[in-house]
Amino acid sequence: MNPSARLRWGIVSTGHIAGVFARGLRSSRGGELVAVGSRKIESAQAFAAEHGIAPERAHGSWEALFADPEVDAVYVATPHPHHAGAVVAALAAGKHVLCEKPFAMSLAEVDAMQAAAREHQRTLMEAWMYRCHPQTAKLVAMVREGAIGELRHVQAAFSFNAPFDPAGRLWNKALGGGAVLDVGGYPLSYARLLAGVAQGKPFLDPEALHAVGHVHLEAGTDLRACAVVRFAGNITAELSCGTDVSQQNVVRVYGSAGMIVVPSPYVISRDASPTTLEWHREGRETEVITITPDRGAEKGLV
Repeated sequence: MNPSARLRWGIVSTGHIAGVFARGLRSSRGGELVAVGSRKIESAQAFAAEHGIAPERAHGSWEALFADPEVDAVYVATPHPHHAGAVVAALAAGKHVLCEKPFAMSLAEVDAMQAAAREHQRTLMEAWMYRCHPQTAKLVAMVREGAIGELRHVQAAFSFNAPFDPAGRLWNKALGGGAVLDVGGYPLSYARLLAGVAQGKPFLDPEALHAVGHVHLEAGTDLRACAVVRFAGNITAELSCGTDVSQQNVVRVYGSAGMIVVPSPYVISRDASPTTLEWHREGRETEVITITPDRGAEKGLV
């Protein structure tokens, strides 16, 4: 591709998160939405009409979307169990792929997806939006520069209280239900990122992880899980997630000389409004750091 050209996106699926992505592309300087694919042509046509996609680029199958020569990259927003199949097919068709979380249902699926990306020499990325936000870049810079001294501990939670719905996705094992697959990846991803930064690496995998949880007796899906984790460098973390209890969904980053609180770590502002970090140091007043995203400076983002 011409480095100055806009990346032409196609979306697989027409659900809520697909609409969020489509609306976000409207303010992008580097990408544009040109196509959508659904298993039902009626759904694709309705989505196309809502989001300004040309009628001829509303495809009634995923295969038709992947074969569209006007599409450079595909965003996979299907239910969890369909991620692997859609990703492998899109890569085989020569498309770059951004896949919604969770990446896959098993390690075997992840291995197959990564193998397809290497075989077809295309980019494959999991859609951790927070990793590409200026707020996270600022937090990473502060940890790297020693703003709180030596990193020692991370606390991170992502949890909400959803009433039991036996027909809902969260309580359907076949659809990848449960708290861990839905939101559990966020706290662990955050801890792996910060531990890596402290050790001069992009991320770290845990050296040890011990977890407990609670499973819904009728549905068989996990409602709640907590883990204690150790990384290299004697960095520890407490991580929790849940779908049956509301927690304070924040990240706290503790160091030898202070701590940083991230009040909104995961679902950060989508409208370029300012966000904040709280910088606590012993003997000093708390400093609130405001980050105002500049969309024109978001290099590499869609």
